[in-house]
Amino acid sequence: MQIRTRLTIQFLLLGGIIMMIASLAIYFSSASYRKESFYNRLESKAMNTAKLLIEIDEIDANLLFKIEKDNPVNLPNEKIIILNYKNDILYSSDERGEIKIKKEILDRVRLDERVSYRQDRFEVLGLLYTERYDRFVVIVAATDVVGFLKLSNLGIVLAIVCLISLIMFFVAGWFYSGRALKPISDVVKRVEEITITSLNLRVSEGNGSDEIARLAKTFNRMLERLETSFLVQKDFIANASHELRTPLTSINGQLDVLMMKERSSAEYKVVLSSVLEDIKLLIDLSNRLLLIARTSTESSGNLKTKVRVDEIMWQSQEEMKKFKKNFHINIFIDDSLTDSEQMTVFGDDYLLKTAFSNIIDNACKYSSDHTVNLRMEHLENHIRILFEDKGMGIPAGEQEKIMEPFYRGSNAKSFLGSGIGLQLVNQIIKNHHGTINISSELGLGTTVSISLPTIG
Repeated sequence: MQIRTRLTIQFLLLGGIIMMIASLAIYFSSASYRKESFYNRLESKAMNTAKLLIEIDEIDANLLFKIEKDNPVNLPNEKIIILNYKNDILYSSDERGEIKIKKEILDRVRLDERVSYRQDRFEVLGLLYTERYDRFVVIVAATDVVGFLKLSNLGIVLAIVCLISLIMFFVAGWFYSGRALKPISDVVKRVEEITITSLNLRVSEGNGSDEIARLAKTFNRMLERLETSFLVQKDFIANASHELRTPLTSINGQLDVLMMKERSSAEYKVVLSSVLEDIKLLIDLSNRLLLIARTSTESSGNLKTKVRVDEIMWQSQEEMKKFKKNFHINIFIDDSLTDSEQMTVFGDDYLLKTAFSNIIDNACKYSSDHTVNLRMEHLENHIRILFEDKGMGIPAGEQEKIMEPFYRGSNAKSFLGSGIGLQLVNQIIKNHHGTINISSELGLGTTVSISLPTIG
């Protein structure tokens, strides 16, 4: 069942219940008023008739019967019976004997002074009329033809009103539920238009403040994540095919040449050593490409682990020296760093170590003395790490491009590398809400400045 249909039915049921309760309240209130009003008329008629018979000496039962028989204000099917204390009938207008008087009823009247009940089509009222020397029981009965007719008409009117109201509730419920659900229909229609080739499209967020807007914003955030994932996948495939082709072609060519004829042991060793270098380059490229894909999709909101920047620096120094014996890495900690919290950030220690190791590797590789100086200093709510080398520097016209994937400086072509290290570093630092700046002078060296927000 559609939501619109379900809402309309719920609206119809709610309106129907309200109308039914209101109609029943009106009907039973009117019925109660009719009964009370009719019994008041019965009481008034009974007391007036008893007064005429008992208190006026000139009027006896026969005369009273004649007076009441043609009385235009008599109630429909009116019957009046007056009895004395011995239960003898002093007066009766019930010629056919339709009203049955039981002793139990007379006793109740004398006890309670007023008793009402129904007998067949009659509504009967028994009253105690007290006179100085006697206590009389007056029984009056009649049918409320007009009252029941009005009540019947009221029931018909209420039923018609309820029916018309239900129709109106249905129409109104269908109309307003349609209007209320239109934004959702628009969202669904828009989402159906979005395919893998149009992930850049977004859902309209309407007024931006209601539940539909929140739903649209959630869809848009999901679409952003999907778009990012597809772009990362696309970039990864493009990067992998671009970068892995060269070493694979080199390996293939060297092995083809090697297999053309018999070689000496020394020649085999030379070729295999070259192939091994290409394989190492392939492994390094694969690892870097996978890291770029990971950092491109990983949310910065997931980086909630506390890590010490100084410890990561020492670990990076130790690992680099283990594999690059000729690298000289000097670490200096400024006196402004007096508290451990000033050197603690929220992040991923492996990713930060990867970023620092990439910068250290570049600094030492492109410096003739293979030396880099690392300085850590405190800024307001941040820690800044400076990587300083005295290498060849970066040409001024190329400094804005070095963060681009696979870009390599014109003076670095003779060095082994892939050109994706700084792109990876930049992505990692951005994920940690940090900033990276590079200043360089050709022939004098390069300084890379990284700033990360601390917990203290």
